[in-house]
Amino acid sequence: MPRTDRVYKIELLIRSRGHLSFQALVEELEVSPATLKRDLEYLRDRLGAPIVYDRDANGYRFGAEYRGQKHELPGLWFSERELYSLLMAHQLLSELDTEGVISRHLQPLQERIHGLLDGTQLDADALLRRVKIVSPAKRPVPGPFFERVAEALLRRQRLQMRYLTRGRGERSEREVSPQRLVHYRNTWYLDAWCHRRERLLRFALDAIEAAQVLPEKAREVPLRQVQAEMDAGYGVFAGSQPRWAVLRFAAPAAQWASREQWHPQQQGRWLGEPDASEWELRLPYVDETELVMDVLRQGPQVRVIEPAALREQVRQRLHEAAALYECEEVADGPDLVSKNP
Repeated sequence: MPRTDRVYKIELLIRSRGHLSFQALVEELEVSPATLKRDLEYLRDRLGAPIVYDRDANGYRFGAEYRGQKHELPGLWFSERELYSLLMAHQLLSELDTEGVISRHLQPLQERIHGLLDGTQLDADALLRRVKIVSPAKRPVPGPFFERVAEALLRRQRLQMRYLTRGRGERSEREVSPQRLVHYRNTWYLDAWCHRRERLLRFALDAIEAAQVLPEKAREVPLRQVQAEMDAGYGVFAGSQPRWAVLRFAAPAAQWASREQWHPQQQGRWLGEPDASEWELRLPYVDETELVMDVLRQGPQVRVIEPAALREQVRQRLHEAAALYECEEVADGPDLVSKNP
């Protein structure tokens, strides 16, 4: 029986029976006296369990200061595999974090998990060394701004911020009521009610240049309304009036595309036999910007079937990109003008 299971059982036995003798615990757990002694020390010293030896009862029980209270050993209902999953989640959050904001608050959790795994045959540090999380094109968020946004969100208070709209190069002062934090493609966004525009908007946290939590209570928007208005679009672009695009992937790219999720509401189908046919993908979008970028990444492996406006947008972008290389070939090509003596 792994140590995690044994210490949980020791705690459960003492709680249910009031006290147990050393010999009774040895027989219940089917371990050697030396192993039980180590487990009891581990419970008291590493996990802070209030277990004491009662000479009068000739057994182990919870200390007098804990009588009448329900005692729990945090994390002991997790198996070692589940604890490893928690470590992985912690590492992922640390990688997503910028300037250690999240990882700093989660550090006690990681130390606790390491403590629970200490002495087992599993090595948490070795696992983390063998896992690599790649976060390309990550846009850092200044730590203080992240904390102020999170504080306003959780306390349900308004937020005053100076925001840079990069597309127009404009800075503006915004008072918003935070509704939801969104992590998408290695950066963070805030869905909030903008009191200036009087509607829900999505703000990139890395575009915030100043932020202050206000004492006023945030305007409450039902989460169902937030989801309906902000999640219908494609990617980070929000909206509640989606259009539908139809893409067709050529084989063999279709084998990968058929397993990818471009949008939660997407619809796909094979056109012919799955081993050597095209994959047709139908998905909603509100703003074509991000969808066009994702289509362009596929190169000649995908083509837009409809709508015509989206198809033309992609065709135009491809033409502009090709023109750049054609200009370079002309500028950098060999001198073809003959020089007669």
